[in-house]
Amino acid sequence: MSSQFNLTPTTVQPPRYSVVGRQKADGATYTPAIFAAFVAEQMLRAAELPKEGSIRILDPACGNGVLLRELIKRLPAEAMSRLEVVGYDIDADALRMATRYLQQDFPDLNIRLERKDFLQHVLHLQNDSDLFSVVEAQAPFHLVIANPPYVRTQIIGMNQAQQIAQRFGLTGRVDLYYPFLLGISQVLAVNGVAGIITSNRFMTTQSGQAVRRALLSRFRILHAWDLGDTKLFEAAVLPSVLLARGSAVSQQLHSEEILYSSIYETNDAAMAASTDALSALSNEDNTVVAIRDGRHFRVRHGLLDNNGDPEGVWRVATQATDQWLATVEAHTWNTFKRIGKIRVGVKSTADKVFVRSDWSALTDGRPELLRPLITRKCARRFKAQLPVDIKHRKEILYPHESTASGRATVNLALYPKSAAYLERHRDVLEARTYLIDAGRKWYELWVPQDPAAWQFPKLVFPDITDKPIFWIDLEGGIVNGECYWLQCENKDEQDLLWLALAVANSTFIEAFYDHRFNNKLYSGRRRFITQYVELFPLPNPSCEAAMDIIALVKRIYAHIPEHDISQLAAELDARVWTAFGLRTEEFLR
Repeated sequence: MSSQFNLTPTTVQPPRYSVVGRQKADGATYTPAIFAAFVAEQMLRAAELPKEGSIRILDPACGNGVLLRELIKRLPAEAMSRLEVVGYDIDADALRMATRYLQQDFPDLNIRLERKDFLQHVLHLQNDSDLFSVVEAQAPFHLVIANPPYVRTQIIGMNQAQQIAQRFGLTGRVDLYYPFLLGISQVLAVNGVAGIITSNRFMTTQSGQAVRRALLSRFRILHAWDLGDTKLFEAAVLPSVLLARGSAVSQQLHSEEILYSSIYETNDAAMAASTDALSALSNEDNTVVAIRDGRHFRVRHGLLDNNGDPEGVWRVATQATDQWLATVEAHTWNTFKRIGKIRVGVKSTADKVFVRSDWSALTDGRPELLRPLITRKCARRFKAQLPVDIKHRKEILYPHESTASGRATVNLALYPKSAAYLERHRDVLEARTYLIDAGRKWYELWVPQDPAAWQFPKLVFPDITDKPIFWIDLEGGIVNGECYWLQCENKDEQDLLWLALAVANSTFIEAFYDHRFNNKLYSGRRRFITQYVELFPLPNPSCEAAMDIIALVKRIYAHIPEHDISQLAAELDARVWTAFGLRTEEFLR
């Protein structure tokens, strides 16, 4: 049977990207052959191919064709004459490359490559605006292998982002691969097998909640791999792989006995050796593996656990980690969420106007509305530090105040220097049309937070660090948007903030984070964002152990920077572990 390579444009979107690079805009991150081979092998181990008739294969974003190539190479010889291979992509250059590769390797196969937008294609298959309410008009596929584009919808453009969100039931800031995942569920045959490479973001982020629920209801997931910081792509993507069967019932949750594996780089001593990160996955749970390039990785194998919540964060559950978390739970009084709401810092969307380090150099003097700004350059455990570099010592012009009726913008007539300064930059500030359209004044901050709150003690922390860095601010500073902050809703419970400070800076919380969330970026950096930090545990504040912790952390705060606190910090760390019924030796990595 001769090959069919159709490069006729069908349902191709016009050029959509004018301000970002081609690869970033398209979300194109082509799959290395070794990675494609891994996915293909996992799929064929699970697949039950039809005994007769056609075997339909799809790659909905085929790029240069490497995924199709590696999958076809591994199919049994008797299946080759029954293959119908389909590939879609919107990139004509990529399709030409895929054509060349596949014609060279499989000259006699029935292969059809089309320049087509898969999402639009799936939408057009429906006879109703609800994508998931009507049975497929197209024959389903027995094997779907994919590496969907990772581009964020705000890069695509507002119109298409809104269309995707509306038609696929997505909300918030989402990645394009979210609707790709859901679209694949519509074209996959019942008991067909999909092998999908994605970013691992959906497993742990708030924006991935609806997608996690949809995946568990529209597929029967067999195995999920979080491939973490293995750097399998040139692009800064932390990949994952989903192996799933098509489901006949689209609204029934399938969340039991899903295998889950993860692999992240570590500095721990190696216990085994492998040629590469993917082959390292063949080692047993909790093995540290050295690969050929010198990096060490810890491999984890268990079951997928989402804490019983279809939208919950995905983590690997093993007997050891479950026992560890059960001990923590038994010694937990409440969580950080009990203290108050975690907020992000202020956002101006015009930092060059509002945030400076050289206010004193202005010829007409310092504006009256300046306030000290807390940035990540101030980050130090327990107590902030003044940045050494003068250019990092920032102040913010803060044109907001509290009134009897709530937050308000100040009357600039009362602050002539600030008014004159802002007026000089009026064109820049008025260019923030979204602020004006929202009925706001042209000189406002986009996200000012509550002006009355800054004077009270607050726990501050940067959003991304390898080790937790939390500190208490007692100076009334304003927190910048690169950091988060937490205050006591009940002003009579300030000691809870100090207890949280001790817990948040401990090695215990590193272990808790890794067991409970395991959302790491490259080089072991963790994301300390609201959805995680609000679930950090607290021991009972009225117990003797907690009261000792509170007294000790206050002592540490008072000693900084005049005294060496290393010994006190080590003692505090040990006490936090003890308060949760654990010893530091039980730091399961």
